[in-house]
Amino acid sequence: MDRSLLAAAAIMSFGMLLIPFGDTAGKIMTNSGISPFFVAWTRYAVGLLVLIPFVWQKRVFQLLKNWRIWLRSALQVMTIVTILTALSTEPIATVFGAFFLGPMVSYILSIWLLKETGSILRIILLFIGLAGVFLVVKPGFGMTTGLAWALLSGVFYGAFLTASRWVAPLGKPVHLLLTQLMIGAAILMPLGATHIPTDVPWGLVTWSAVASMLGNLFLVFAYARAGASTLAPFVYVQLIGATAYGVMFFNTWPDWISAIGIAVIFCAGTATLFLRKTPTAPAP
Repeated sequence: MDRSLLAAAAIMSFGMLLIPFGDTAGKIMTNSGISPFFVAWTRYAVGLLVLIPFVWQKRVFQLLKNWRIWLRSALQVMTIVTILTALSTEPIATVFGAFFLGPMVSYILSIWLLKETGSILRIILLFIGLAGVFLVVKPGFGMTTGLAWALLSGVFYGAFLTASRWVAPLGKPVHLLLTQLMIGAAILMPLGATHIPTDVPWGLVTWSAVASMLGNLFLVFAYARAGASTLAPFVYVQLIGATAYGVMFFNTWPDWISAIGIAVIFCAGTATLFLRKTPTAPAP
């Protein structure tokens, strides 16, 4: 890799460590009985308050008139609410292992809906990664309701990733990030406001929101330096962070079958780094 790609990879990796770090604070709150709706709403609202002074432009109003922007943001809202619901009952590493059904869903949807060109080697790695997800969730052999929520979150996340590629030409990445914070805060406000706890843990709320917002912001900066296909394998750094945070904050280790599954998902995902970039067909 040249220096520019190394810098992009470092920025991307740091951002991917921040995202499960924010979810760690979310898990602490949901474990104490705080509603996932409140946690998700404050994540958007606080992130919006932090970011808006730096990136606001009138162009954002134009973006908000496009229904595709609202669809993309709604998919992310569902992703966050369902993963926080999963985290309220399951270890963070196991949840993220199931959640990583998302990139696989995104790859399939991108070929189907965006007419991107598939690769035999990538599809093989996709199925290997899917086998890892099955090892984590153990369908029919110990699968829990929490892991079902994590799988559903992965499906929403895959759709969100595909929608993000779909709307990318509509505006600058930082403005797209701002719109998703604005729309997410608006969508979740009715539910979040009705689930405000008696004693709001503002430290955890700020930790959850700022870590998540910065993680997504670093993602934007990384994509400004390198293409999405080049950086895609670094998304799997989240698995390392989720496992480490589970041990550090909750003293939970994945069981040996789940640990194998997480390792399989990580290896299959990062192996795509060594594949040649596949050209894509233009979206219709």
